[in-house]
Amino acid sequence: MMGSDPVNTPRENVQFLWNTLNEKYPFFEFKGINWDSVGNRWLPRVSDTMNDIQVFRIIDSMLYSLRDGHTNLYGAFNFSRNWEWYLGYPDNFDTELLERNYYKGQQWFSGALVNRFLDSNRVGYMRYGSFSSTVSDFAIDLVVSRFRDTRGLIIDVRSNGGGALANVDKLVSRFINKDLVAWKEAEKKDKGRRDLTEFKPYTIRPEGERKYLKPIIILTNRRCYSATTLFVTAMKNLPNVKIIGDWTGGGGGTPTSTQLPNGWVVRYSGTVTLANDGLNIEDGVPPTIKQDLSQMMS
Repeated sequence: MMGSDPVNTPRENVQFLWNTLNEKYPFFEFKGINWDSVGNRWLPRVSDTMNDIQVFRIIDSMLYSLRDGHTNLYGAFNFSRNWEWYLGYPDNFDTELLERNYYKGQQWFSGALVNRFLDSNRVGYMRYGSFSSTVSDFAIDLVVSRFRDTRGLIIDVRSNGGGALANVDKLVSRFINKDLVAWKEAEKKDKGRRDLTEFKPYTIRPEGERKYLKPIIILTNRRCYSATTLFVTAMKNLPNVKIIGDWTGGGGGTPTSTQLPNGWVVRYSGTVTLANDGLNIEDGVPPTIKQDLSQMMS
């Protein structure tokens, strides 16, 4: 049981961390993680004579086992992270190649949206590098209007590590003409490892007068994470959309956080998101067409 006023000692901090995740982390079963075994391995190694760096390393090792890019420990001198969701996979993105062979200095920088015509103005291309960058109404209106006479649109979100959900809603809203149930989500509740709230639909509504409803290709790679995975999940519901590239990196759980007795902050996933076909998107969303950059270059 988690005490109401835990003592600030190395043992209490590590035990507090284990208890918190034991009650509030939703992906143990999905990922096949035995959290009891993690505790049995690391908790006995903690002594109250340890310094902060030693305690940090213990907690870092425990959190690393979760294979979760949304789970971090923040101390004054470091933060823990696990980037295995993209390490070990083809990068499938080459900025120099993009600039040399496709942009050729002709791209527009419309706020957060880099865009240009391709294929003799028959195709529009839009790159969005981070969902942390605000998408203004002016920028999306400009891009949609600019490409209104094209045959199709390429949306490049490769290596977009995520950001704000509001920007997901803003973008998707310009590619639909009726309400879209984008995905379903549930929150972790109570103390049981399987205890979740009822899954509820997440609906995105069309916004703005200018929309793009023609064929769309979305380019993805493993560095697409968090809000980018949600964007791809939403857009994949549309019959005029195809996803080309690699699986996204995942990150389907909305992060929450708590503070350890020593003041360090631990962030962790607190929700579960399912695509409308039932896929748990924590480990990513598959492309419609799998395509590696190396195959295109060979």
